[in-house]
Amino acid sequence: MRHLKTAALVVAMLPLPGIAFAQEDGVLRIAIPSNLNTLDPARTKIGEEYIVNNLVFSALTEITADGEVLPDLAESWSANETLTEWTFELRDDVTFHDGSRFDAEDVKATIERVMDPETASTARVNFAIVESIDVIDDDTIRFVLNEPYAGFPDILGDRHVRIVPSELDSELTTEPVGTGPFRFVSFQPGNRVTLERNDDYYIDGQPKLNGVVMQIIPERSAQIAALETGEVHLLWDITPEMVMENEGNDEIIIDSIPTSTWDGVIMNAAVPPFDDQRVRKAIAMALDKTFLTEVALFGTGTPTNTMIPPNHPFYNDALDIQPADLDGAKELLAEAGLGDGFDVTLYVPAGRPTRERLGVAVAESLAQINVNVEVQRVPWDRFISEIEGKAGFFTDGFYSRPTLDTSIYPWYHSSGSWNSQLWHYENPEMDAVLDAARSARSDEERAEAYREFQRIAVEEPAGVIPYVMNHANAYSPRVQDFSSHPMMWLDLRNVSLK
Repeated sequence: MRHLKTAALVVAMLPLPGIAFAQEDGVLRIAIPSNLNTLDPARTKIGEEYIVNNLVFSALTEITADGEVLPDLAESWSANETLTEWTFELRDDVTFHDGSRFDAEDVKATIERVMDPETASTARVNFAIVESIDVIDDDTIRFVLNEPYAGFPDILGDRHVRIVPSELDSELTTEPVGTGPFRFVSFQPGNRVTLERNDDYYIDGQPKLNGVVMQIIPERSAQIAALETGEVHLLWDITPEMVMENEGNDEIIIDSIPTSTWDGVIMNAAVPPFDDQRVRKAIAMALDKTFLTEVALFGTGTPTNTMIPPNHPFYNDALDIQPADLDGAKELLAEAGLGDGFDVTLYVPAGRPTRERLGVAVAESLAQINVNVEVQRVPWDRFISEIEGKAGFFTDGFYSRPTLDTSIYPWYHSSGSWNSQLWHYENPEMDAVLDAARSARSDEERAEAYREFQRIAVEEPAGVIPYVMNHANAYSPRVQDFSSHPMMWLDLRNVSLK
């Protein structure tokens, strides 16, 4: 009954305005659940925005679904023996959507903009190792690093470092200009994003579609109805319950792929009582991760200690997934002067069903150690602006990143850009381990550092990462040659409609 009671959370959504499309030939219509706040790739934060990043923009490198790093705007690259200088040779046949030629100055301006604190890009911390960027000629650029970093080409394929023109003639937030397979046409906030094929795309024969429309449909049942009636062709990032409910639906194809995407229970160390490490550890000890996974994901994810999934070669097998230790949690609360428990509000983002269910399961679990949790749903736009990084206790979630460094460093290092927007965690031992992992010269050194990271994260937690998730999309049989990507963005270059 406990699982059924928790899983029965009813999510109320605003009514959906009527959906009306011209049924253009070769235009793929995608349903997404939430509004976009920005179209500026450096400032994007949510999955719906990352879709635009991948369709409208290109990066120096491309990360495949298998994690392989391939050339994109960069044709090739090389490093010196110490891995502190990286030189990239760029394509000379690429133009931006505004007709201007792509060159090394655009790369330099893009990365420097990401590195600028005023841009407030969450990718900024990944480039703290960059000492200088040198334009050798139009088609050659060199990055000088202040420490060795073998994974440098990998981070140049991430979501936020898509190349933009050095001389911007438009406002990227609302009128993005890139070199990607699709050109931006229009954005109607709360309604849709419209893109058209880039006929000057630098890869021959791509894209095959004439255009893409991203329609904002918050209500999940309305998404399924729109897919079944042909009003949309693809549903992005469907929920675990949608997967289960439509497994036998012959009108829908479901494509699911494992990822390192995670939801988390965020405890803000800048807000009492979570500024006390003993309180954070007590909360972590009181939560049964297997139970949280069953409730939030209906068992379709994998319990874990950090965002490193158990199937990763660097996973620390010496750390078991522990069941709840209620007595130990109560002892720690008593040591912190909270032996009678305390009252707290846990904020959950409306329209993110797994995080809503996670919040309810957390509240139910913590009641057993006399922590009385009031779960409060907050609309997504308000959650981003008013809760994330400001409230003391909330659930949140983050998508797969291209490397372990970019998956971990921004969240757990004291200088991390996501750390400062979430749990404000400071631990010198953690900083030293993550710095060592970043500069490791071999897989053995890197594995040792990341296993130590996991030990520290369990013993002195910033928050709780209960599981990693699968990513699933649903689409019409009309959609040809589509496959999901573990980074959760959409690669539509070879997709067509029959």
